[in-house]
Amino acid sequence: MQEQFFLIDKLTKSIEDAISGNSFETNVIAVSAKDLKHVLKKYGWRFNWKMESKYLDRRLYKLVIKNDETIQGLLSLQIVENYIEMHLIEAAPHNYGRTKKYLGVAGNLVAFACKISFELGFDGFVAFTAKTQLIQHYMDSLGATLIFRNRMSISGDAAKK
Repeated sequence: MQEQFFLIDKLTKSIEDAISGNSFETNVIAVSAKDLKHVLKKYGWRFNWKMESKYLDRRLYKLVIKNDETIQGLLSLQIVENYIEMHLIEAAPHNYGRTKKYLGVAGNLVAFACKISFELGFDGFVAFTAKTQLIQHYMDSLGATLIFRNRMSISGDAAKK
């Protein structure tokens, strides 16, 4: 299982312009084959989303601003027997680092995974594998719980938040 790298810069109900603070409503929708042509490493993406799309048991989603098709972030998840497994999550290249355009991208994608978990009757239970140096960050920012080594979960009240 691949370790994930995602920073939660801010938990918001939408995403916010990093400079102006203006909020924008978002949608999370399925990634299309056309989208996969634009989310490549040569364009600054860190993960191989084309390869990720080949796993038939996983679903890929993109975060976009309403009325704008620009991908702000991507999420790969899998519905397991009684929880959601987040395999990969990534903010678009223009949304990380000091020059990021929008805040709240990763937080919105995690919230979407929790929402799906609630809708399926899993009490918001979402699991993922984290880079060791980010475990405390996920505990602080998401209310995530350490399960074992670098396996983490979010559920219940933390998932509702």
